[in-house]
Amino acid sequence: MSYDLLVIGGGINGAGIARDAAGRGLSVLLVERGDLAAATSSASSKLIHGGLRYLEQFEFRLVAEALAEREILLRIAGHLAWPARFVMPHLPGLRPRWAIRLGLFLYDHLARRSLLPGSHAVRLDAPPYSSGLKTQFRHGFVYSDCRVDDARLVVANAVDAAERGARILVGTECLLARRDGVLWHAALSGGVEVRARAIVNAAGPWVKDVLNQRLGQPSRDAVRLVKGSHIVLPRLYAGEHAFILQNDDRRVVFMIPWEEHFTLVGTTDIPVAAPDHAEATQDEVDYLCRAVNRYLERPVAP
Repeated sequence: MSYDLLVIGGGINGAGIARDAAGRGLSVLLVERGDLAAATSSASSKLIHGGLRYLEQFEFRLVAEALAEREILLRIAGHLAWPARFVMPHLPGLRPRWAIRLGLFLYDHLARRSLLPGSHAVRLDAPPYSSGLKTQFRHGFVYSDCRVDDARLVVANAVDAAERGARILVGTECLLARRDGVLWHAALSGGVEVRARAIVNAAGPWVKDVLNQRLGQPSRDAVRLVKGSHIVLPRLYAGEHAFILQNDDRRVVFMIPWEEHFTLVGTTDIPVAAPDHAEATQDEVDYLCRAVNRYLERPVAP
């Protein structure tokens, strides 16, 4: 069979691209060797956010675009993404209060915001944000972002793509593809052969392997692979707000309510050589425990 577009990878990028292309009238085939959202797209921090920390790197355009997309997603998929309040305790010796307030002002105004409340200063020595924290933390800030059911968002995109005419094949691997004239000829697992006018490589951390080995397009461009590990702990505090905690290495760690009785804590940022073997190490678990214990009244242990 022949298609306008062959998409390799069934994560959020592949499913979203398939949906968009099918909605524009293109014939689309998406192939995923495992299952939809089987890798990175179901192992995220479950957030839709603008990237507050990127303001420190002066990535204003990136943050503005992400904030605009956050608003769009809330409008079209409110059953899968929902507003959440994020509390940042002020820790003397790290970012000064004026810098945090300036960053949050920019975060509130870099893109049009109509569905989420803005940021403001809060007291942390009284409800609703005092639960679980050490009494030494008295001042902080609260701002808005979104939480999301990441795997269901992928599936919803794939279902909508299929309803718009795309063909979605899971458990199907692109073994080899070569360009011949104006068409790509691709061999899929199961002995299936297809043709496509264009290919999108949405293979996530396997993107370079697909490019070099399956598509025969050698590239010297490096792909920096990093893992962001999480740990799941019994519920650490009362309330549905999340915490964004400053760490002394200038990174931040989230504490996010998860599945009613648990708290999701993450992430790390560790380079890895191969995505197939990415898993949390004991050092990462220790790092996350130390990061939250700086703030928690009742410390956690690995």
